[in-house]
Amino acid sequence: MTPPPDLAELARISAELGSDPMYIQGPGGNTSIKDGDVMWIKASGTNLADALRRDIFVPCDLPAMRDSVARGELRADQPQEFALQNGGLRPSIETSLHAVFPQRVVVHVHSVHTLVFAVQSDPVAAIGSRLDGFDWGIVPYAKPGAQLAAQVMDVVRQGANVIVLSNHGLIVAADTVAEADLLVRQVHDALKIDPISAENVGQSDLAEGWVAAPNSLSAVALDQQLTAMATGGSLYPDHVIFCGIGAEAHSLPLPTGETPPFYIIPGIGAAMRTDASAGAWSLAQCLGDVLTRMPKDAKLAYLTLAENAELLNWDAEKYRQALNA
Repeated sequence: MTPPPDLAELARISAELGSDPMYIQGPGGNTSIKDGDVMWIKASGTNLADALRRDIFVPCDLPAMRDSVARGELRADQPQEFALQNGGLRPSIETSLHAVFPQRVVVHVHSVHTLVFAVQSDPVAAIGSRLDGFDWGIVPYAKPGAQLAAQVMDVVRQGANVIVLSNHGLIVAADTVAEADLLVRQVHDALKIDPISAENVGQSDLAEGWVAAPNSLSAVALDQQLTAMATGGSLYPDHVIFCGIGAEAHSLPLPTGETPPFYIIPGIGAAMRTDASAGAWSLAQCLGDVLTRMPKDAKLAYLTLAENAELLNWDAEKYRQALNA
């Protein structure tokens, strides 16, 4: 299939966003562009940061996907069934989410500044007037896929092209790549909060198999309230996928054997396993980046045990992790 001429421009802005951990962590997020009845979308398990180095976009049957979402069909959660090329990579597990927008270009990121608000119990009140001037809306948490797409579709029909996804991230839509790129950056900046200092935070005397975690996560360990927030549960899907459920605190010495990819060491810092995946490193940093911007009086909304379980037992995520590994 012949891709649209501006797919190259989408690849460029995808690589820029994907290389910035304030917007994207690991293989998270996705971008797409529509060309008539075909939608080109990032493939599952690929990294937006690699968009200029490899072919990461997959063509899909756009009318068929939209029809499946509208009908509430189970196959809407099987995006590989809508791929227009046999073999190769699968379309993103969030293909249905992109399909419900009428605009040509859709950009979905896990913006740190958005997550600060999206994980709070009352994100609308927390956002306040920050997004005045944008056509925006918000949807409650749902597992990525057709159920979330159906919720987003309702808000899109009301005229929104900026949507905050509770406990998940941000998605924007526009008719050109340049407009979508500008919009996602404008929203990100409108929600900007400066972090507490995370300079030169670390620890020594770690047992073999452990190294200092990203500074932002170690900064969380030095604050009792932030440590309680971190260990209260899971805040968004990719954390569950790459780091497990929530975060655990542990005093020194740290254990060996079967352990989480990182521990928070209250009053000292945080430590990562030396064999932790790149995804775990990026999500550990994300947790620190989010919580070091969190107001101390914020009340957080954590994923339920059932929501954690459905993410861990999801075949689509197992596929994505296998490719990312």
